[in-house]
Amino acid sequence: MPELPEVEVIRQSLNKRIKQKRVKKVIVRNRNLRFKIPLKFQNFLENQIIIKVERFSKYLILCLKNSSFCILHLGMSGTIHLVETNNKNSFTNTSFYNSPTLPDKHNHFEIIFSNFKVVYNDPRRFGFLQMIPNSFLLKKRFSRYGPEPFESKFNLNYVFSFFRRKKKNIKNFLLDQNFVSGIGNIYASEILYLSKINPNKKAFLLNKKDCNKIIINSKKILNNAIKDGGSSIRDFRNTSGNHGNFQNNFNVYDKVGKNCKRVKCRGLIIRKIISNRSTFFCNICQKQ
Repeated sequence: MPELPEVEVIRQSLNKRIKQKRVKKVIVRNRNLRFKIPLKFQNFLENQIIIKVERFSKYLILCLKNSSFCILHLGMSGTIHLVETNNKNSFTNTSFYNSPTLPDKHNHFEIIFSNFKVVYNDPRRFGFLQMIPNSFLLKKRFSRYGPEPFESKFNLNYVFSFFRRKKKNIKNFLLDQNFVSGIGNIYASEILYLSKINPNKKAFLLNKKDCNKIIINSKKILNNAIKDGGSSIRDFRNTSGNHGNFQNNFNVYDKVGKNCKRVKCRGLIIRKIISNRSTFFCNICQKQ
């Protein structure tokens, strides 16, 4: 699943093409996504001007001129294709998974503009969209989510207080969107490596120094990933056709058997399943 950096790169790419553009037509080819696309979706979006594309956590948010919103989650396999109307063979995939050709199947809906269209493709159909009529309900929609790592609320007092008497391991909490929004499996492993914290360590055992490391390294890892265009685990590209590069800077993710990159550490990167997710860490400098 694309994580915060990949969705942010998609947002930036998509925003360049569709901001201040009027939607001419919406075609729904299959309503059966994770949640069924409402029958009124076409009327909701057609003839509306998209002011900009924003993001919260792993959600894309289309902000409309009439003060309503359309949110889109890509699920496990959702991709967004920008297709030039006058050249059907000219398209760009903005998403985490890239195909060398525009897929013939699983194109669930199209948003058509004057000279190009946005096609949503999703083989596994875990993605979904939702129509939000106003900003109050948009805020309510995300009220149960924790802050993003970039927000001021994600600070030492918040993190240390949250972890008190919590017996789950720290890896679980980094993936818990109620605690912090946008971090997924890849970046959780990388954040804990930089912090020299074992992913199995119980949250209540973390001291303030540990918590501060998590805060600092969460921002650092995610910012660097965005600057590098995301991680191309499945040939991710932006609208310029460029791959993400942050996978070249992974320290532990998918590095089983490799030597730890720390100069004075002689450890090896190992893989363990924690809460049904592959977790990568150094067996020496992240020793519990």
